[in-house]
Amino acid sequence: MARGRKTSRRKTPLHWLLRIGALVALVALAFAAWLWWDMREWRPDETLYPEQGALAPVGGGEVKFATLKAIGAQFVYLPLVFDPLPDDPNSFADQFQRAQTADLKVGVLLNFDPCAPADLQSGMFAQMVPRDPDLLPPAIGLTRLADGCNPKVSDAAVESELMTLINQVETHASKPVILKLSRAFEQHHNTAATLTRDLWLARDRARPDYAGRPWLLWSANSQMVSVASEEPIEWVVVQK
Repeated sequence: MARGRKTSRRKTPLHWLLRIGALVALVALAFAAWLWWDMREWRPDETLYPEQGALAPVGGGEVKFATLKAIGAQFVYLPLVFDPLPDDPNSFADQFQRAQTADLKVGVLLNFDPCAPADLQSGMFAQMVPRDPDLLPPAIGLTRLADGCNPKVSDAAVESELMTLINQVETHASKPVILKLSRAFEQHHNTAATLTRDLWLARDRARPDYAGRPWLLWSANSQMVSVASEEPIEWVVVQK
């Protein structure tokens, strides 16, 4: 009776490609997990950017401003939202007072609504933000486009209302505003080229360049996790 021969099964090129593809996918997944974890607490080098601070979360979660200062923030910007409940411990007015008590430099961010009249928005700013020369320059957030406005608003109308808002806020604050400019708003309106105001740009970990000119403030980590806040905060640095 003849003995059966043992035959070696050679691995085909497709088999090796599948194994290499799986290895590459595994490495990419591990790198993504490491990057996500590292970004939780990442901030730019203080030797390059000695002046650093934060933008408080819009959601109204509690921020421990003394702790924020202890972990390295020198300033904080507070998003301006309407306070229907003045006794809310996380209201704008309460956060404003607690941030000043923590000896942080304080600024206010007003997010521009292209669907609403400038007078309404500047009126809220004037009502809720005191005329205080020690405050940082006010910032106007330019993120929302007018695509969803009803009735529709033209680009020309948006730009006109924005200019009106800028003038009214600057009159109240007696300081030029800083424009917190998103990539989408810049691409749509070319704001950096038409308005000569200091810019606040955003890009996680990498220096932003979408405005085509130098910026003053950089949101370097949009979701920084820290013991200073219940919600992630935006970590911001100043370019000298």
